[in-house]
Amino acid sequence: MRIGYSRVSTVDQDPELQIAALNDARCDRVYTEHASGNSRKRPEFDRLFESLRPGDTLVVWRFDRLGRSVSHLVQLIEQLHARQIELTSLTEGIDTTTPIGEALFTIFAAVAQ
Repeated sequence: MRIGYSRVSTVDQDPELQIAALNDARCDRVYTEHASGNSRKRPEFDRLFESLRPGDTLVVWRFDRLGRSVSHLVQLIEQLHARQIELTSLTEGIDTTTPIGEALFTIFAAVAQ
């Protein structure tokens, strides 16, 4: 399954652009969060993360929608890799279902160690 995740930092921001892009990317389900990236409380992300299964692809609009910091993002990528979950960032053009995307994914995972 392709699972999308959108996040806006404030209630004044509109996630519709992200949601439309995730739907265009053929996500089977999209989780939307209204929370700061620095917040440790992200219930929609927690639900999404628990729902992911090996072979799934997590699709995000941009990496900054996913992680609180570079170190947090690298840690998350390592967890996804360990669980055999692919990752696609629509604006950065990284897709771990492709050879180049997998190479970039491996570099991120190596940095985490």
